[in-house]
Amino acid sequence: MKFLRIGDVVISHDIVGADSSKPAIAFINSLGTDRRIWSQVVEALSDEFTLLTFDKRGHGLSDLASPPYQIETFADDLIALIEHYDLRDVTLCGLSIGGLIALSTYDKRPDLIRGLFFADTAHKIGTPEFWAARIGAVESGGIGSILEPIMSRWFTGPYRTNENADYRGYCNMLLRQPVEGYAGACAAIRDADFTDVAKRIAAPAHCVVGAEDGSTPPELVRSLADLIPGCGFEIIEGAAHIPCVETPELFIGILRRFLSAL
Repeated sequence: MKFLRIGDVVISHDIVGADSSKPAIAFINSLGTDRRIWSQVVEALSDEFTLLTFDKRGHGLSDLASPPYQIETFADDLIALIEHYDLRDVTLCGLSIGGLIALSTYDKRPDLIRGLFFADTAHKIGTPEFWAARIGAVESGGIGSILEPIMSRWFTGPYRTNENADYRGYCNMLLRQPVEGYAGACAAIRDADFTDVAKRIAAPAHCVVGAEDGSTPPELVRSLADLIPGCGFEIIEGAAHIPCVETPELFIGILRRFLSAL
């Protein structure tokens, strides 16, 4: 576990397998989670790649800073981390809001990026009315007030059982995020539209989505893939919004194939 001061904000992160001879991957997690959602992916790839994970501001152990946020600010934090470790030809792997951050990072610094792997995300997610309602709900009732509907979007029914200790752990992960950070990130998603950026992507790209994703359904993720020239698209069966947690072997297999083709 490492910490880096970027301006007046401290960002919690990890760098695994740091080696200039290895291809680099930066993982960008979803709303209401921290970098631990990538643990199984990191474990599988650590011998072959340099792997960067981080908690975006307002999440995990990173500073809250001054919400509400902008996607571009999250991207600036990631760029600072990439430059701090002198990473080059980085593949970005972004989940949900992480995909928006990947799009913004590419827009700002395409020279740093080798490829883009988008998971359960889109160029624009939801409507201003949807995000206003979400922000109002957590500010008035706390994150616990939206736990069940969120979990039904994140994970499939068979995963959401009392017998599954992992499921309980991911409930705890969401519940323990700061309300201000969560709401601030909701505002960033509300204001984001990277349609034009997606159309200009020249790097290799691939989109995946859980078949039962209730947050960014397959047809929405497909719309992102259709915007990006030459972008691949795959549906992961047996998963919802966070396939790197629910079906890690399938997720890792698709990611490996994409990385091998770069």
